Amino acid sequence: METFLAALMLSAGYNTAVVSIGAGFLGAAAGAVGAFVLLRKRSLVSDAVGHATLPGLAAAFIIMAMTLGDGRILPGLLAGAAISAALGLFAVDWITHNTRLREDAAIGAVLSVFFGFGIVLLTVIQSLDTGRQAGIAGYLLGSTAGMLRSEAETIAVAAFAVALAVFILRRPFTLVAFDPEYAAVRGVNVRRTDLLLMAILLAVTVIGLKVAGLVLIVALTIIPPVAARFWTDRAPHMVMIAAVLGAVAGFVGTSISASAANLPTGAVIVLAAFALFVVSLLVSPVRGVVAGGLERMRLSRKVHERQGLLALARGEPIYDGLTLRVLRRAGHIRADGVATLQGRAAAAAAQREEALWSLYRREHPQSAAVSPALELNPIAEVLPPETVAALDRALPRVAVSAVQPS
Repeated sequence: METFLAALMLSAGYNTAVVSIGAGFLGAAAGAVGAFVLLRKRSLVSDAVGHATLPGLAAAFIIMAMTLGDGRILPGLLAGAAISAALGLFAVDWITHNTRLREDAAIGAVLSVFFGFGIVLLTVIQSLDTGRQAGIAGYLLGSTAGMLRSEAETIAVAAFAVALAVFILRRPFTLVAFDPEYAAVRGVNVRRTDLLLMAILLAVTVIGLKVAGLVLIVALTIIPPVAARFWTDRAPHMVMIAAVLGAVAGFVGTSISASAANLPTGAVIVLAAFALFVVSLLVSPVRGVVAGGLERMRLSRKVHERQGLLALARGEPIYDGLTLRVLRRAGHIRADGVATLQGRAAAAAAQREEALWSLYRREHPQSAAVSPALELNPIAEVLPPETVAALDRALPRVAVSAVQPS
C-alpha cells in the first residue's frame, strides 16, 4: 500500500512519475476520441485497429533486429504498428464501400487475418538468433516496468498532441456524429472527417501499445466514454468526462501496476476503468441505477397520491395499502382514513387538474408533447399560460363529476 500511495503521489521515482503522467495523458486522449467514436457508432473499428497493429509491430522488430541488431527501438516499433494499423483501417474502409459486406463483417475479417499474421511473426521472432526479443510480448498486454524515460516522455508528448487534435476538431466531429446529412449541408466533408477521426483513433492505439497493449487499448477507448454517458446528455460534457475518467484510469492503473511485481499494466488500467464504469452505473444522478430506482419510487408515490386524492374527491373507499400510507404521510387523511381539511382541498385541486388534463386531451388529440408522467404535475407547470387560461374558460362547460382518472 505504501508503494502504491508513493506512486500515486508521484514520489516513487522520476521514471515512475513520468510513466504515470504519460498514462494519464494517454487515458485522456483515448477517452476523448473514444467518445466521438462511440457517438459515431464505430466502436468496433477500434478493436480492428488495435489487433491490426500486431503484424506491423512484429515485422518492424524483425527488420530492425536483422539490420541494427536490436529490434526494440520504440519509434521503429510504433512506426511499424502505425503502418500496419493504417493498412487494416484502409482494408475495412475499402471492403465496406466496395463490396456488399457490412462494416461488422469487414472488421471481423480484417481483425482475424491481421492478428493471425501477427502471431505467426511473433513465432518467427522467438526463433531468431539475434536475441533481445525479451519484452516484445509486453506489447500484447502492456508493460511499463522496463520503460525508459525517453519512451515515457515520447508517449506523454504524443498523447498530449492527440488530445489537442481532438479538442481542435471537436465541432466537426460532433456534427458528423449526430447528423452527417446536416454536417454535409454545412460544408463539412463527412468522409474526410471520419478518416480524421479514425486517424486519431489509430494514433491513440499506436502510442498506447507500450502502456496498455494492443489487446486492451481498445477498452480504454470504449469504457470511459460509456461510463461518461451515465453522467450527461450533452456531447461536449460527455467528451470532457470521458477524458477525465480515462486519465484517472490510466494514472491509477499505472500506479497500481508500478507498485507490484508482474502485474500487466494494460489489464490493471482496464480494471481501473471498469471500476469507474461500475461507480457511474450505480451512482450517476442522470442515468444511474440508484437514481433510476429513486425516480421510479417517486413516480409511483405521485401516482398513488393522485389516484387516492381523486378517490377522496368522489367519496370512494380506498383499499390499497400503499395509497393509504402515501396519503397519511402527506397529511391528507387521518389514521382512521378520514380526509383532513388539507386532504379535501388537495382532492378538489386534483379533481380540477384531472378535468383540465382530460379537456386538453380531447381538444388536442394529436399532441404528443405531454406524457402520462407529466400529467402528474400541475398543468400550469407543463403547458403555456395561454393554453391553461383557455382550458379554464372552457372548464365550466365540463361536468367534473363525469371525469374519469387517467
